[in-house]
Amino acid sequence: MSGALPTIRIAVSACLIGEPVRYDGLEKSCAAVTGGLAALAELVPLCPEVGAGMPVPREAVDLFGAANAPRMVGVVTGEDWTARANAWIEAALDRCAALGVAGFVLKARSPSCGVGTAALYEAPGASSSRTDGLLAGAIRRRFPHLPLVEDEGLDVEAFVARVRAAARG
Repeated sequence: MSGALPTIRIAVSACLIGEPVRYDGLEKSCAAVTGGLAALAELVPLCPEVGAGMPVPREAVDLFGAANAPRMVGVVTGEDWTARANAWIEAALDRCAALGVAGFVLKARSPSCGVGTAALYEAPGASSSRTDGLLAGAIRRRFPHLPLVEDEGLDVEAFVARVRAAARG
């Protein structure tokens, strides 16, 4: 017996590994993900906006409506991307399940990925509250037992320990 730990798979926001998928087209990798986490796990990139067919660069989107059913809407055009994003998210989470993904690291404050930090507006111009982004909310519903964190303040070793503990059941 070699004593080597089995490979774990962790799904991450694609922007955190340096993929140019952000609305502004800029690279915004996270050193804790590309340096620390990538050395300990196989990373599975996710980007609901690009998956929904949004171009790069693109107009920004915000979340509107109720926290239990937010709508992802373009801030300039008013185009509603919710159905397309949610369809991609469900297919991506099916893929994550098939791959045995054991945890998630998502981009803070993103309307798709924020874990309790995405801005939610009742209406355009209204003040905002905080909620889960579309992907983060879907992960919470589908995989409530798996670790889910944001990139900001990520403690790689503690997160990987939580992932391994969850995998053991």
